[in-house]
Amino acid sequence: MTAPRVTGRLGIDVGGTKVALRLETASQGTTSQGTTDQEAGGRSREAVFRWSVGAPAETDLRDLGAGVRALCAEWDGQVTAIGVAMPATVDSDGRVTTWPSRPSWAGLRLGQALRDLVPGAQVALADDGDLAALAEAHHAGAANLVYLGVGTGIGGGIVLGGRLCPGPARGSCEIGHLVIALDGPLCRCGRRGCLQALASGPATLHRATRLRAHPAGAADAEVTYPQLQAGWESGESWAREAVEATAQALAGAVTGLTELVRPDLAVIGGGFADGLAGFVDAVAARTEAMARPGHPAVSVRAAQGGLSSLTGAVLLARDLEDPD
Repeated sequence: MTAPRVTGRLGIDVGGTKVALRLETASQGTTSQGTTDQEAGGRSREAVFRWSVGAPAETDLRDLGAGVRALCAEWDGQVTAIGVAMPATVDSDGRVTTWPSRPSWAGLRLGQALRDLVPGAQVALADDGDLAALAEAHHAGAANLVYLGVGTGIGGGIVLGGRLCPGPARGSCEIGHLVIALDGPLCRCGRRGCLQALASGPATLHRATRLRAHPAGAADAEVTYPQLQAGWESGESWAREAVEATAQALAGAVTGLTELVRPDLAVIGGGFADGLAGFVDAVAARTEAMARPGHPAVSVRAAQGGLSSLTGAVLLARDLEDPD
């Protein structure tokens, strides 16, 4: 009987201002019968650090390396797989092609840098919205799921057969840029009618501002999120109309995705959605109303609080070790 080999999976959630790390360890060895024995859960350690303001990519990479080394130094083992959640656009080789929040990262070969930092580890990078979807699917026990995260933009992802679709090597699932209305408002991407231009937090606030009545001669001040929350909860017509239009757009996206991939569950999350009581129920009701004969609407639920793309990054690392 040989001594167990301690291995670890590292999840990295790269944000615009900070980075979260989670190291999940598991003992793996050979029993006296010659079969593999893995301790499924293992232990986990976490750490968070903030980027230096205005630092170049080289400094960021050095700080990331220091954070990874410090976390790994707390145990005696080998990191065998690394999953990374990224808000940036990354190509199939792990090279950052664009990241507006940190422009100096353009061209950075992050995948290779991590392989150099942790020799022998497999590395995969994926969109943070995709990995949040993977975390939600894991929590719900749903092999087929769509996730829409509503905040400053619209993120999300699709999980089919327990795997991300289209998959890390083929790019991210840009649900926010589904065209919902051909004659809709202009999106930041340059197209008209993208879901993000209709249903993001800023889009909803802008619509609420247009709908809210003002006394003659008063300034048309932009509606704030707390004002929208208060108006929605008290039943103000301008707030209700603004939020219900957002719910309708999201229901349209969920319905379209259902026609394509037949998910078991649709999950709505994000800071905007979480802060409006009953909002997910409104999306669910509108999705139900859009069902066609013989094709029932998918169940729509709120995201599980506390899950994040960091959890998805660890799950991505697990998939690297056990692709089946």
